[in-house]
Amino acid sequence: MTRASLFGRSHAQIEDLLSARAVRVAVVGFGYIGTVIGGVLADRGWDVVGIDVRPGVVAEIGQGRTSVREPGLDEVIDRVVSNGRLTATSDYAAVAECDVIIVTVGTPLGPNYDPITKDITAAAEGVAGHLRPGHLVILKSTVPPNTTTGLVQPILEAGGLRAGRDFGLAFCPERLAEGRAIRDLVSIPVVVGGVDDESSALCRQLWTHALGVDSTVVDSALAAELTKLADNLWIDLNIALANELAKVCDHLGADVMQVIEAANTLPKVGSNVNILMPSMGVGGYCLTKDPWFVDHLGTQLGLELRTPRASRTVNDTMPAYSFGLLESALAGAGRTYAESKVTVMGVAFKNNTGDCRLTPTRYLVELLESSGCELAVHDPWVTEEEFSTVTQVEPTASWEEAVKGAHAVVFLTGHDQFRRIDLDELKSLTEENCVFFDGRNAFDPRVVAAAGFTYKGVGR
Repeated sequence: MTRASLFGRSHAQIEDLLSARAVRVAVVGFGYIGTVIGGVLADRGWDVVGIDVRPGVVAEIGQGRTSVREPGLDEVIDRVVSNGRLTATSDYAAVAECDVIIVTVGTPLGPNYDPITKDITAAAEGVAGHLRPGHLVILKSTVPPNTTTGLVQPILEAGGLRAGRDFGLAFCPERLAEGRAIRDLVSIPVVVGGVDDESSALCRQLWTHALGVDSTVVDSALAAELTKLADNLWIDLNIALANELAKVCDHLGADVMQVIEAANTLPKVGSNVNILMPSMGVGGYCLTKDPWFVDHLGTQLGLELRTPRASRTVNDTMPAYSFGLLESALAGAGRTYAESKVTVMGVAFKNNTGDCRLTPTRYLVELLESSGCELAVHDPWVTEEEFSTVTQVEPTASWEEAVKGAHAVVFLTGHDQFRRIDLDELKSLTEENCVFFDGRNAFDPRVVAAAGFTYKGVGR
């Protein structure tokens, strides 16, 4: 056997190899998840090669940089490229010199909400051309059920090697939340579903040594694939519940955050009720996509599933609903949109990230653009390229410039930089009776009101 050849060795031999970090890892797909995983593994002493078909990504990593905006990631990438632990290439031949192959390419939605798996197919074909006995292949992309065994496995086996006999194959879903991905990667248990028991056991050993985390092993790759979809469906449904509670509270004059905080004190089945926070919308690559994966699966199975469409329908209403809340708040201050300067603070889909993929802020910004208001936008996390996916309005360089003369300051993300803004200074730059719209419920209404603003939050 060449190199470490993990699969097929004894438990003790594998322990020795992993303990010595005598294993090289290939991460196929150096997007958001791949860059975080590759950077963290390299920072923990593993030799990592990132494989990506985009020359710009490869060149960027080669310079010790990344355009992935995640707290702490810039420093990690600079460090591990400098010390030689992380390299990048577009050549799949690098797979042959690695022992573990982690696939993290994307699976976008098609026009009919059907999953597009062409990138996974291409990645599997790239890996298959250089697969050797002893490899461990781990699929981490969020995928429709049966992708591991029904799509990836046949491609990998086309050359004659067999999963579970010659090489290991497993599905281990990514479970990272943007804005805290590095912390999550080394703290959240990994779900492991191998095509056989040896693949599962090898994955468990790997994650214990590589990340220092426990593994929850399920019976099959299918069960692991469904676990990821179940997690994100639950989150989307929970947020939909919070958003509808917020709408009720807006109409009745109650504070939804007080309601949720009180409701969450009720013990239920070993833990407490855990209603999440309402906001002006749900975005990002997974929560807006995975419920549709489940819905598409139901259609394929002849089932009429109601919950995925319910959560998506509710959460997709929130940008327009928030636009109406802001319009009412402006009217209360004696103004219309056409008479107002509105400053949008934050266009990323989540706090402390620059990711604008499927951000709900785009829909609210589009409504503001058509409202006749004077519009300013600012987000210190978002690159100019990402900004262009949300709006053609030129972003302002500083928050002070953005809010000057504003009749409404609209916080669509709760970045830490925004929370640290001195409210008295903010008030001095804005117009009288300025509306402070808290689209992420990130601020204390009493503190904001005490600074002289007209506060309005979602459900508050």
